[in-house]
Amino acid sequence: MTNIILGISAFYHDSAAALLINGEIIAAAQEERFTRKKHDPGFPSNAVKYCLEEAGIDLCQIDAVAFYDKPLLKFERLLETYYAVTPKGLKSFISSMPVWMKEKMFLKKLIKDELKEIGELDLSKTKLLFPEHHLSHAASAFYPSPYKDAAILTVDGVGEWATASICHGEGEKITILKEQQFPHSLGLLYSAFTYFLGFRVNSGEYKLMGLAPYGDPTSEEVKNFVALIKEHLINIREDGSLWLNQEYFSYATGLRMVKDKKWEKIFGFPRREMEGELEPKHCNLGLAIQQITEELVISMAKEAKKLTGSNNLCMAGGVALNCVANGKLHDEKIFDNIFIQPAAGDAGGALGAALTAYHAYFEMPRVVTDKLDTLKGSYLGPAFTAKDIQKVLNKYQAVGNKANGEEAFFEEVCNYIKDGKVVGWFQGRMEFGPRALGARSILGDPRSAETQKKLNLKIKYRESFRPFAPSVLAEDVAEYFEHKDISPYMLMVKPVAQQRRVALPDNYHSMSIRDKLYTLRSDLPSITHIDFSGRIQTVHKETNPKFWNLINTFKGMTGYGVVVNTSFNVRGEPIVCTPEDAYRCFMRTEMDVLVVEDYIFVKEQQPEWKETDNWQLEFVLD
Repeated sequence: MTNIILGISAFYHDSAAALLINGEIIAAAQEERFTRKKHDPGFPSNAVKYCLEEAGIDLCQIDAVAFYDKPLLKFERLLETYYAVTPKGLKSFISSMPVWMKEKMFLKKLIKDELKEIGELDLSKTKLLFPEHHLSHAASAFYPSPYKDAAILTVDGVGEWATASICHGEGEKITILKEQQFPHSLGLLYSAFTYFLGFRVNSGEYKLMGLAPYGDPTSEEVKNFVALIKEHLINIREDGSLWLNQEYFSYATGLRMVKDKKWEKIFGFPRREMEGELEPKHCNLGLAIQQITEELVISMAKEAKKLTGSNNLCMAGGVALNCVANGKLHDEKIFDNIFIQPAAGDAGGALGAALTAYHAYFEMPRVVTDKLDTLKGSYLGPAFTAKDIQKVLNKYQAVGNKANGEEAFFEEVCNYIKDGKVVGWFQGRMEFGPRALGARSILGDPRSAETQKKLNLKIKYRESFRPFAPSVLAEDVAEYFEHKDISPYMLMVKPVAQQRRVALPDNYHSMSIRDKLYTLRSDLPSITHIDFSGRIQTVHKETNPKFWNLINTFKGMTGYGVVVNTSFNVRGEPIVCTPEDAYRCFMRTEMDVLVVEDYIFVKEQQPEWKETDNWQLEFVLD
């Protein structure tokens, strides 16, 4: 008997849908990729339609729809929180109530109505299930992992009440052992510093992570900031749980993350305005909260080891996207193996909800894979045909050529990269999750000191301090990095190998951000971050043979089995989904070459781009 389950996450941020058939992950995608609205929180109608189309089924064939959390528990938390502090937060309460009363209190009806817009829904047959938020996160990490037994650590802002959990996964069973409760939250603490340092909450956290290494780890200011945070804002317990002093925060009942004036008094400077100048004090404060985050994640992992006795760890939740903390955790060797879910944030909750329904509600057995995992490299989104590419050629009078054979194709593309060209790389099924993993990527030469500057200023149009990631042949990773393990989802930061580094000048830590950025640090300058680190993607022939072959060809030409890889989009835009998205992004930027499946588009050969649209007006800066 066929068992088909649709998982959905929606109505907060990063809405998504995922589809299972007999436990196999058939498809998963974020709604933002279809609507072109970054972090789209709306019902994922387009993502659901895609999943059904990929599976070749109709909505009426689905056995269950699983939503990624329990909305009534969330509403209970909201009411109890406001009641506890009344009359504070009245303005926030009044603004949130209409949304809750109109939509979220009647979520079951809303989901049914939205699905009926897509197709016929047999309500007598289809179950509507609501697993808890952190259980969905835990399931999204454990069930696809290659482990029969694992500790599971989930950390984010907040679900219903839980903000972090430690679970034990055994076979098809997940047992929740310990939870941290709202308003005490590592995710919300990190978001509070994201806000105070002038970045957008729920999208700028990765910028804060990239900024932190510009802080001076030897400075008294960093040590002082760490001490001030621990004295005024946070109490850290031995098991990794924390207590946040709500006198300094307003996220529980207010419209802002923190009480700005109180934070200004603690740290000695006001909140940085968005796009404002970055100064050493901002970098040092960023480093301080990053260090505290790493301390907490490692303490939680130690507690998970103590409670479960397992040699394996699975991780999910938004904080699991902090790849610097992940790298430090890996260095601690608390666990023999670590698996981090590539769509670790709320989008991945859709997959976790579906997997929870399959194994917990329907009580279906779990078959543990002997491969990397069951996520198929995270290539779970749509792929496109030659016919789709031909439509772009016709619509824009684009000029795309095919190489004469596979070997010639890889050589031509690698020659462009070797010659310093920036290449848009669009191949196969789109990635699920926030990282570009060689399906919707922009590629460059890691040996060139100019690559990072060109990518940031002329293609991505983003802050110059933000680093770029290396994609490296899995079998060669130890040649370039202090890492002998895998990192297929670009979720671990590791140091560049010592033999590849260049000695820093004596005054390095006193340099300006700009001067630090353009100081040569290794023979891979465009992927070596300020602190000699890189966010690694190990590329595996079994999950992405075409990307592996490209890098292997580049290695044959240059001796380097690594390329620069950044997501195929401009700042504020979701990663491209379709060939048309790719061509428009290519023509709007100073990208040199676009490769869509077997077609190669060279910028100089394209007709003049006459569209007057402005991506800077179309996309809200992240």
